Amino acid sequence: MTVRRSAAALATTAVLLGVAAPVAVAPVAVAAPSPSPSADLPAGLYGTTDPTYDGVWRQSLAFLAQKIEYVTPSTQAVDWLVGQQCDSGAFTSYRDASKPCDASTVMDTNATAVAVQALVEINQRREDANNGADWLKSVQNEDGGWGYNPGNPSDANSTSIVIGALARTGVPVNELTTKNGSTPYTALQSLAIACGEKDGGAFAYQPGKKGELAANMDATAASVLGLMGKGIASGTSNAVKDPSCTKGDDLSPEQTAQNGASFLADTLAKQPYLEQAPMPGAEESTPQPDYGNTSDAVVALAASGHADKAKASVAWLQKNGTGWAKQGGPAATAQLILAAHATGADARSFGGVDLVKQLNSMGPSPAATALPSPTPTGPQPSSGTDSDDGGLSLGWLIGIGLLAGTGIGFLLSMRGKKKQP
Repeated sequence: MTVRRSAAALATTAVLLGVAAPVAVAPVAVAAPSPSPSADLPAGLYGTTDPTYDGVWRQSLAFLAQKIEYVTPSTQAVDWLVGQQCDSGAFTSYRDASKPCDASTVMDTNATAVAVQALVEINQRREDANNGADWLKSVQNEDGGWGYNPGNPSDANSTSIVIGALARTGVPVNELTTKNGSTPYTALQSLAIACGEKDGGAFAYQPGKKGELAANMDATAASVLGLMGKGIASGTSNAVKDPSCTKGDDLSPEQTAQNGASFLADTLAKQPYLEQAPMPGAEESTPQPDYGNTSDAVVALAASGHADKAKASVAWLQKNGTGWAKQGGPAATAQLILAAHATGADARSFGGVDLVKQLNSMGPSPAATALPSPTPTGPQPSSGTDSDDGGLSLGWLIGIGLLAGTGIGFLLSMRGKKKQP
């Protein structure tokens, strides 16, 4: 999950937020101007830029960030997202919903997976989320993983985000076994660089032409979450651990995830931010900070029990990342909110910016909001029922009443009926 590019964007150098490269190369995070605003943006969509490559992505990330901050998106916004889904259950990056999906419609595993996660977390349209999960299961590759589009070679980012979606819908991911005995975890572990080797613990996006594995920061952060069976909106793990890289050929998914977390911790100990990978064919230039990948690494570290190793990065993001988030739009702002939430920082006063207010202003007015900002280790929002109720639940109403009567904001929070897998 980061600022990523689609194949079309690679060809035209148009950079869009939230799209992974559907080709056999690592996605590259870049800092380029956002695309021009579209004159005919559909009602309900977050953001003002052309949604062709990231409409579903940025909408879904906005929902995930709002949910952890107790913001209920509007019915109009939810309807727009669900309207992007095809009858098969798949989502595209963006489509004209007035026309039915057909053989020419390009299905997108990343868009489908993030939309499924968003619908589950906001506790709306669960049937549509389940339909999306069923489609994802139907396009699993024989190696156990997923590519950006059905039939593409598996990559770490796509496999990880699909794992998160399936786990959040209650699918036993370790039981999704292909004919050759591979699972989604098998696919991810095959992309891990062994401890003791150069960049040991890191993950590659995909193998090179000769099967070589090159460390990729985005893929590493994604794989840490994927191997733990966690979704994008993961909070802090209660099990605080010391980072370590375990050698061996028969590691568990958890051990391989911890190896990835150890690599991220070591990298961020040298400097508090990650750097952008160079664009293919580009001339050498001074490395630039990668705000998106840094945010993702923070979430991965916190989710794997190493929030303390992410503190310096959060401080750096507070000082340097708010301008990037504002310019980047809904997806970038959501990434900072997720990083703040995972580490206990206040998203409503992050580097002097109210990120929640900023995100809310980028789309339709929310159906409801609540204060104060929840903590990552405290009670989490409910996300496990099949209710399609777009309004406030009874628990929310009771919580708001208690807040008004006592001023104790923590009474607003509700522990989820399903804990994060």
